[in-house]
Amino acid sequence: MSRFLFATWEGGGHVQPMLLAARAVMDRGHDVLVLSDGCNVSDAAAEGVPFGAWTTAPSRTDRSPQTDPLKDWEARTPLEVIQHLIDGVMCGPAARYAADTVAAIEAFQPDVVVSHELLFGVMAGAKARGRRLALFAANVWSLPTLPDAPPFGAGLPPPKTPFDYEFYGKVARATAEAFRYGLDPLNAVRARLGLAPLAEFFDQLKAADRILIATSRAFDFDQALPEPYRYVGPYLADPAWTEDWSPPWGADRRPLVLISFSTMYQNQEPVLRRAIEALGRLQVQGVVTLGPQLAPADFPAPDNVVVTGRAPHSRILPLASAVITHAGHASALRPLMAGAPLVCVPLGRDQADNAARVTGAGAGIRLPADASTHDIEAAVKAVLDEPSYRAHARALGARIAADVAARSADAELIDLADDQPQLKELRR
Repeated sequence: MSRFLFATWEGGGHVQPMLLAARAVMDRGHDVLVLSDGCNVSDAAAEGVPFGAWTTAPSRTDRSPQTDPLKDWEARTPLEVIQHLIDGVMCGPAARYAADTVAAIEAFQPDVVVSHELLFGVMAGAKARGRRLALFAANVWSLPTLPDAPPFGAGLPPPKTPFDYEFYGKVARATAEAFRYGLDPLNAVRARLGLAPLAEFFDQLKAADRILIATSRAFDFDQALPEPYRYVGPYLADPAWTEDWSPPWGADRRPLVLISFSTMYQNQEPVLRRAIEALGRLQVQGVVTLGPQLAPADFPAPDNVVVTGRAPHSRILPLASAVITHAGHASALRPLMAGAPLVCVPLGRDQADNAARVTGAGAGIRLPADASTHDIEAAVKAVLDEPSYRAHARALGARIAADVAARSADAELIDLADDQPQLKELRR
């Protein structure tokens, strides 16, 4: 039996995948403890996973826009987004994340620490206490450390020409230079932990023995990964806060279109209203799932559209003929697994990159965040009327489903723990 300390933060759809991976490790007979924000206690309870809230590090008690540490919807440039990341998560609170991690290591004595890929304070704390470290990313890889990978956030395909390779390399170097904004504060935290300073900001990732990317390789352009990166398959399920739902239309045979934007706040109200208006112009049934942050009463809808806060996608997607979405990771993969083509309207974060993977496979259409009602209407009509979109969605969805069936984060983590028998002997 081994022990695993999982550490994440409330920033959206990456929390539940880590909880699902922790549950899988538990199901194989090992002890786990998850550290995260206090508002995630019910999510952990739904999976039956032991949970502890951050005590020194920031711990959100709700998921409201006011408590979001990033507020990236306020950023006006990519550089400001990076600064929000560094100040809000990666370095600003790193000393406090490190302190909580060190305290949990001393109390729980884990063999392996499993950290979200942005919690550099957790990584430093694990390194200072000599623990094996794995990173867990529940999305396509977001940091400029993979050679020849498309620049994160730009929604670009893999490089094909010499110009592409040169351009992507320049973007990666410029992005890494922008992250140097966090190097001095990160090194200050490391100094307090007795660790040597880093020459480059992303050298912190070299502390990781394995970097687990919890997405589908088939979805991620079938890219090959260097060591220590590993695809471990997507971890997807309905959130704990969803409620039962039944379609209200009875024998109505019009195609059903789901509108699903982020359950976290991303200033999505304007595009939601335009998408609802677009469905009102079409001969479809529409279902809008808002999540817990927005109120259905604030989104008046035509007679053919139902707006709900907590309907589970597992009940809607088998009925859906198309989905309008911001293209968050789960919001893109789950419809594809149901064979539904997508109209992607990215708002930020990893969403443009997910949309690029959808459109690259021919499984949907991408629109800008300010797309008009007319443009959304036309895109929905196109994915409904042109059979190739659904055929490509089904083909990619079948490959994603195979990666889900073969997901392997638990096996990777247990193998990593088994590689250090001396620590287990000391703990006994």
